[in-house]
Amino acid sequence: MQPSGPTLMGIDVLWVATILSGVAAFAVMLAIYAATTVSDPMSKRVKALNDRREQLKAGITASTKRRAKLIQRNDTTDRMRSLLSSLKVLQDSQVKEAQVKLMRAGIRSKDWAVAVIFGRLALPIVFGGLMVLVVYGMDYFPTWSPLKRYGLVAITFILAYKTPDIFLKNKITKRSDAIRKGLPDALDLLVICAEAGLTVDAAFHRVAKELGRAYPELGDEFTLTAIELGFLTERRQAFENLSTRVDLDAVKGVVTTMIQTEKYGTPLASALRVLSAEFRNERMMRAEEKAARLPAIMTIPLILFILPTLFIVILGPAACSISDAF
Repeated sequence: MQPSGPTLMGIDVLWVATILSGVAAFAVMLAIYAATTVSDPMSKRVKALNDRREQLKAGITASTKRRAKLIQRNDTTDRMRSLLSSLKVLQDSQVKEAQVKLMRAGIRSKDWAVAVIFGRLALPIVFGGLMVLVVYGMDYFPTWSPLKRYGLVAITFILAYKTPDIFLKNKITKRSDAIRKGLPDALDLLVICAEAGLTVDAAFHRVAKELGRAYPELGDEFTLTAIELGFLTERRQAFENLSTRVDLDAVKGVVTTMIQTEKYGTPLASALRVLSAEFRNERMMRAEEKAARLPAIMTIPLILFILPTLFIVILGPAACSISDAF
């Protein structure tokens, strides 16, 4: 069948244009749908926290379905805990350290601490044993020297052991960076709320509500802090829990300021205003530092990709002319 319209390299241009137009229209409709149906990332978390608070107030236990899930999860955790205890590799200090890392990564369940320690034990056995079978049992790399084989097996064991810690560290770093970006704006809103006469827990609730869409991680932490301020007998403990959950020096400074204002009755708005200015200056200095590092970072891509192309464009015609002349 011969194409009825203009062709390019034997392909009907109108047919290709029709397909591309359909793809573009689908992409536009998908973008409109994504923009109009965006959901609040904080709504589910805030609703769950508020529901749990109401349950605790009324003395209501969890539902039957939720209780069954919790029991099943606790049974699994108990099995892992009993196995680790029988092997004498489970220590309270390790569990507490893993729980702190999980909190900083945004994982609230303390049962995962035992799973992290169990992963450090199980993953090297599984992946390391598999690599030993592949390298030595199946002789998958017959041309490799014994040193290379041993290095591959050793690297597999080390990476398998470090995988849970690397995963948690990556999540903690990403979450801390997200919280650091929104902290100056949160302090400005706290200053406004304090000057408007709101209490500390109401101010934290308001800031979490306003910044929940832009900074979900920061809104999550502020919401949990506001709930703890309403429940705990010592308000100092709620602020200390916030500094434990977020591994940032800026948050520790805010917590210290809040504790001092609660203890000595100093003006909260003025102290937070000073902290907000310092954090904004720090963010600007960090951006300037990244901009100053940019020329050194761009040197290698410039040498490898841009300069060869530039030389070809400039010297190519001259080389062709010299070749034709000889």
